[in-house]
Amino acid sequence: MASITARRVLVVAGLGAGSGTGASAARVFSKAGYSVALVARGADTVNNLAQELNSAGGDAAPFPVEAYSPNDIRNVWMSIRAKYVAPTYSIDAAVFNIGQGVWKPFLEVTPEDIRTSLELNVEAAFAFSREAILTFKENKISEDKGKRGTLIFTGATASLRGNTTTSAFAAGKSGLRALSQSLAKEFGKENIHVAHVCIMNTSFSSLLTVVSSDRRLLMVVCRANSPSRFYTGHPLGILTERLSSYRPEIANNPDARLSPNSIAESYLYLVNQDRSSWTWELDRES
Repeated sequence: MASITARRVLVVAGLGAGSGTGASAARVFSKAGYSVALVARGADTVNNLAQELNSAGGDAAPFPVEAYSPNDIRNVWMSIRAKYVAPTYSIDAAVFNIGQGVWKPFLEVTPEDIRTSLELNVEAAFAFSREAILTFKENKISEDKGKRGTLIFTGATASLRGNTTTSAFAAGKSGLRALSQSLAKEFGKENIHVAHVCIMNTSFSSLLTVVSSDRRLLMVVCRANSPSRFYTGHPLGILTERLSSYRPEIANNPDARLSPNSIAESYLYLVNQDRSSWTWELDRES
């Protein structure tokens, strides 16, 4: 009797408004034949994206959560494991794309800002990582890649260095990066691949310069893109529908934009790496 080939499953958490990195990862992996578990706050985004993927011939399921608390994350992983059961499925890829940006001068940062940044960028990452790794440890080592699973974190410029308004954000993102490196070292020997993707857009900052008095655009950039980027004082980031509506001149300029689809393709590249040359950190720059 022929053995059953399990259908591979991606779990992606953090979808924004449906046009950024998390949603693009769902689309790219779905086209590659993965079933996709969609995790995000609120039902609209996950339901709409699941319908889009399924209408295109994919296999996606929505898993809305009320919050990204450790309890919510643990419960949603229980639901995901209950739906995607071996040997029919193999949950062997997970993307943590959750993030919270706080861009304020240091003396304006509040204790609540700090708690929010650390809860979403660090505490939620710990909870998500625990569930992903526990799930991967139940998988057999794949014959072609030599791994049980791949866990990917979406990072930012603030993961590597701070700036004038990123004290709270950089504290969270650098903590996320340190967590990913620690997990890569601890679980790599158990055939679990952990990677951190640092997404930066620095080459064409002059095209995206926003004067400090333009508070409306500043707030849109901060809220619409998770992660968004600051470099030499300019808010830069991934091309999303919301950002394009405020800066339409970048929408058709491939030199000024960082395509979320291209980022997602790099995530698929990491998942497909074999154990002889795993990448821990990958920089994506425009």
